Amino acid sequence: MAAEDIKKGLAGVVVDYTAVSKVNPDTNSLLYRGYPVQELAAKCSFEEVAYLLWNGELPNETQLAEFTARERAGRALDPVVKSVVDSLPTTAHPMDVCRTAASVMGARHELAEDSSPEANMKKAIDLWAAMPAIVAYDQRRRHGQEAVEPREDLDYSANFLWMTFGEEQVPEVVEAFNVSMILYAEHSFNASTFTARVVTSTLSDLHSAVTAAIGALKGPLHGGANEAVMHTFDEIGIRSEESLEEAATRARAWMEDALARKKKVMGFGHRVYKHGDSRVPTMKAALDKMIAHYGRPELLGLYNGLEQAMDEAKAIKPNLDYPAGPTYHLMGFDTQTFTPLFVASRITGWTAHIMEQVASNSLIRPLSEYNGPEERQVP
Repeated sequence: MAAEDIKKGLAGVVVDYTAVSKVNPDTNSLLYRGYPVQELAAKCSFEEVAYLLWNGELPNETQLAEFTARERAGRALDPVVKSVVDSLPTTAHPMDVCRTAASVMGARHELAEDSSPEANMKKAIDLWAAMPAIVAYDQRRRHGQEAVEPREDLDYSANFLWMTFGEEQVPEVVEAFNVSMILYAEHSFNASTFTARVVTSTLSDLHSAVTAAIGALKGPLHGGANEAVMHTFDEIGIRSEESLEEAATRARAWMEDALARKKKVMGFGHRVYKHGDSRVPTMKAALDKMIAHYGRPELLGLYNGLEQAMDEAKAIKPNLDYPAGPTYHLMGFDTQTFTPLFVASRITGWTAHIMEQVASNSLIRPLSEYNGPEERQVP
């Protein structure tokens, strides 16, 4: 087989249909069930978007009320799951905690071996509802703090922030967090979603597929990139007393040096988008509001300096992780918690794909071209 026939990383290979999402090349827009994600982020709650991904249409008032009631009823941290989390060392990465917790919840679910549409929908909602408590508690325990009980009077995003920080956040912060949850919810056959569909194609269960997807998302070439972006900012140095212009100058110098050394800089480029990640303008607008709210212009200086230097040198645009990282930092999340926030959001997209795979399943089993030694005899 010719080398050009090998599609490393499955680049350019179309393996199946999906009705969950697509990138519209004409408008460079990411569409969830046909709706541009920037419109959803501007007009919808995360609960409405989750309903859309799972059901194909936005909910009416009655449907939304029933749906949110189901989510709010499942927010409490399961004492057994909490004990498992407590047994893990605080040196473990928070993504390891998410992966373990998802597996434990699957093993304990009353419908663990039932993959009917009704059972999978229940498991998806239960997992989505429970993950914020796990992510929030894991950050708190690393600071010697106790778990915070959920509140049923708060929406998904506001409650997530409440359980993490133990106090209500102002509407601007809740709105920015809600926007990030919507933007991270779904992105077609990305690495973690494809992982979930591969596991599902074997007729394994939903929690096994999500557990595998979490493992894929941990990597810095995928979900871990938002964490890597903040490490870049830390390496340059965040100086709160610095002006926007001074921070931008230092960031440009850092980027020029990094590129000269052929260092891989996370948060830039995307395999799908050729003209820039369509989600970035919406997330950048949320970041701008957080910078203004917290009075941190030096972060905007670092952001602008890196972006401009990369654009001038390589004409490579930022991806969603680039503005999301500093946004979460400003809110008070630990850098290691950034990718678990991605998990809490992407559960909706993963499980939408899992249910779609189950409905029209074919075992995913690609071929490989062997390039090892020819057949030989054991001496």
